[in-house]
Amino acid sequence: MTTLPDDKLVIVDTESAGQRIDVMLTRALPDLTRSRLQTLIREGAVRRVDGETIEVPGLRVKLGDVFSVAVPEPEDPEPEGEDIPLTIVYEDDAVVVIDKPPGLVVHPAAGHATGTLVNALIAHCGASLSGIGGVRRPGIVHRLDKDTSGLMVVAKTDVAHRSLTEQFAAHGADGRLERGYAAIVWGTLEPSAGRIDGAIGRKLHHRTRMAVVRDEHGRHAATRYQTVETFPALAAAGLPPTTLVRCTLETGRTHQVRVHLAHLGHPLLGDASYGTGFQTRIHKLAPRSQLALSQLGRQALHAELLAFEHPRTGKQLRFVSDLPPDLAFLRDCLARGI
Repeated sequence: MTTLPDDKLVIVDTESAGQRIDVMLTRALPDLTRSRLQTLIREGAVRRVDGETIEVPGLRVKLGDVFSVAVPEPEDPEPEGEDIPLTIVYEDDAVVVIDKPPGLVVHPAAGHATGTLVNALIAHCGASLSGIGGVRRPGIVHRLDKDTSGLMVVAKTDVAHRSLTEQFAAHGADGRLERGYAAIVWGTLEPSAGRIDGAIGRKLHHRTRMAVVRDEHGRHAATRYQTVETFPALAAAGLPPTTLVRCTLETGRTHQVRVHLAHLGHPLLGDASYGTGFQTRIHKLAPRSQLALSQLGRQALHAELLAFEHPRTGKQLRFVSDLPPDLAFLRDCLARGI
């Protein structure tokens, strides 16, 4: 392989042909660990020179392939604690369950070095945190989008971190984990309950957006949904109503609920990424419903259910979170047709 450091390009030579791309890049870029490169691949930071984004660390490379790797500026590996209010649902010496408000970023990253959930948890937990990964910080094993509210569990010890990571990796297939979301979507789902099975991958020309794809670069994703309540607020205008839907995850892909429901033709209200074709419907809503959606300022999605096996006791813990005030207000206005 040949590395061109000025352009962050890697060219596959005879020796590297047929290798996994994560293995090949690890040899070509010795300053980056294999796990770091795998993360960069899944985040869409590795591309062929023809513009195709590579998202599968196990992809086999071919002789003459040329890849570019976009490596972000390094972040401080030890974020500092900040006094940020948190809603603690449950806490013991192994885990802490929080009800995340909308607008709170989970982990420090480019553009969000401070003011995150991690900063808040470091301040809250203090010396009770163990050295997860060699750094004293909470163990983030799953995430919610910045503008998605709801339940999250965070590990406080190495043992808890390993256990929760295993449970989330199994996505509930072994019966230990369950995650549920409440979403308000455009239209009425037919049938009213079902299962969405569609691989998810990044859009070629929009690295931050995902889509249901049919090629080998997509990752298996499955979502079960159940209609909870239909709001006929748009019926008088000759447009479909809106619906409160409950979704449970069989997998945990980026933007999974948002992408799957949009793929069915029922994007979430307020979703600026996956509901752009439905923006004109906002003006057909009744006045207070328009106001509620405007004040929401985010996708109508809430992580309402979280169940997992306690890493130390083995006891099954189950938590339910009511709709936060902004979503509850939107739901009430739509239900009343005002």
